[in-house]
Amino acid sequence: MNNQSHTSNVVNIYDAHPINEGQILEKMKLDGVDLAALTEDILQNYDMDHYDGLAAIDKLAQSAGIEAGSHVLDVASGMGGPARYLAHNYGCQVTGIDLTTSRVEGAQRLTDMSGLSDKVKFQTANALENPYPDQTFDVVIGQEAWCHIPDKPQLIKECVRVTKVGGCLAFTDILERGGLSPEHRDEISQGLGYSKLGTLSDYQVFLEQAGCVVEEVEDLSARWAVILRERLEMYKSLRPQTIEMLGIEAFERWDHVYTLYVDQIEKGHLGGGRFLARRG
Repeated sequence: MNNQSHTSNVVNIYDAHPINEGQILEKMKLDGVDLAALTEDILQNYDMDHYDGLAAIDKLAQSAGIEAGSHVLDVASGMGGPARYLAHNYGCQVTGIDLTTSRVEGAQRLTDMSGLSDKVKFQTANALENPYPDQTFDVVIGQEAWCHIPDKPQLIKECVRVTKVGGCLAFTDILERGGLSPEHRDEISQGLGYSKLGTLSDYQVFLEQAGCVVEEVEDLSARWAVILRERLEMYKSLRPQTIEMLGIEAFERWDHVYTLYVDQIEKGHLGGGRFLARRG
């Protein structure tokens, strides 16, 4: 699959993702949330689409030293949950970029509804061609999303370029660990939009080649094997809403490939890692 076809595939996958603006709003309505008086303290219970919840965001924020006055870039920001959480709880400014316009627009509407539009902004952009000037941000973050980006060395170079000297890259991502069959790699890549997954050591090399000092590396694979089984059951619980919004074929495609993905995590063929690196 060439880069243009891959980009289109990723956009199509996230246009039909089970966790989306409509699903978030509908769940809040069912729970009796007054959307006219929505706050981040409420919204953060509904809008997260990364592994290990708020604790994972806090780990990245605290390791990177995010504080009031920090300007943070969230690369592949999705529905914007972590960006809003950081702005609300740490007092920082956050900019999010994402390839999928529907998610950028949905993230901005949720941000406006929760009263955080003065601190959080989103833009449609390709992370391999970051639109911001050199040394714009104090911290660049990402959570299980850089797996979609095919050229990992170029991605890291661009993230480092827009980070101030002395600033940090703090991110988690899905990794290959060995033993994944070509057939399963192709099926997962096509169904979930992953591309050329890195390894724990790959990312360390890419970061060092881009001029960073790698300060922390953590293998999250064992933890994720537990989390992802729970996450799969959560997705299955969204079957009625997903079918209503996107149709039964979309649900069944997602259910099949995500079940395969979780199986490969549990077998140790795929995993995850957390990285903290500082620009020299």
